[in-house]
Amino acid sequence: MNKPIIAIPMGDPAGIGPEIVVKALASEPVKSFAHCIVIGDKGVLEKAMDITGTDLKVNLLEQENTGEIRDEVLNLIDLHNINMVNFRYGQVQADCGRAAYSYIEKSIQLAMEGRVDAIATTPINKEALHAAGVPFIGHTEIFGALTHTPDPLTMFETNGLRVFFLTRHLSLRDMLDSIQKDAIVSCARKCIAALKRLGVHDGTMAIAGLNPHCGEHGLFGWEEVNEIAPAVLQLQKEGYAVEGPIGADSVFHQAAIGRYNSVLSLYHDQGHIATKTLDFERTISITNGMPILRTSVDHGTAFDIAGTNRASEVSMVEAVRLAAKYAPFFHR
Repeated sequence: MNKPIIAIPMGDPAGIGPEIVVKALASEPVKSFAHCIVIGDKGVLEKAMDITGTDLKVNLLEQENTGEIRDEVLNLIDLHNINMVNFRYGQVQADCGRAAYSYIEKSIQLAMEGRVDAIATTPINKEALHAAGVPFIGHTEIFGALTHTPDPLTMFETNGLRVFFLTRHLSLRDMLDSIQKDAIVSCARKCIAALKRLGVHDGTMAIAGLNPHCGEHGLFGWEEVNEIAPAVLQLQKEGYAVEGPIGADSVFHQAAIGRYNSVLSLYHDQGHIATKTLDFERTISITNGMPILRTSVDHGTAFDIAGTNRASEVSMVEAVRLAAKYAPFFHR
């Protein structure tokens, strides 16, 4: 069976991205389940290999004709856009923000052209993007714009637990105004369609509750009665396999042990806390709803430890593994 080809943009050069990339590519698991093409800067990656003691030969690939992708090496498209004389770890640098964006842009081009099967991204820095004049705040916005996807859908997966989000980057006060029947119905439809595209056809999605004990029929809040339960009922009438609302203190555990194939979390921390408590390093973000597949580590650039060989590659390995796992279903 042919291994899928996964593009890995190197991330912000001043962060831990280069280190976790070279450590992941040197690991036996990644070698076993994927061919990888790194898009980055040769000088930065060689420095990362020196710091980590990683012994990988660099196989330079042409940008427009990638040529032979080899095992046991670091297959690299070198954009050669970092001046190593001025380069510093752990600092916000416009050059690094601009470079990080260019790595993502090239990765998306490769995926849109069908030259790679999926993308596994590494951390970027919002301040560095801003300093470089990049008009996007993060990965999701970049991928949405460059793939012409107006509303990419985020799913977390860790140890088989899949979590979607009705709302994410909203204050708790503003989030409450977004708990509406129509929004829940629309989001759940998209989530179930995303699962099917990833090859998940069986099982039931759980809709999390919002208030303690799901509001106890209005004693602790009316959102379950007025918005969430009616949304679940409508989805069931439409033939969707959903249940809820189910108390947030138990629903994620129930999904983790296999009772549900996924959970629709109602707000950012509700789902983030559940997945990251279960396994912080193996919580991976998967962006759905686009013409290409993207997975990502769910941690930052960690400027405080960049260049010290203290960063763990576990999350990077898991991001590549899930990209390889879902790529065959995604392209059917």
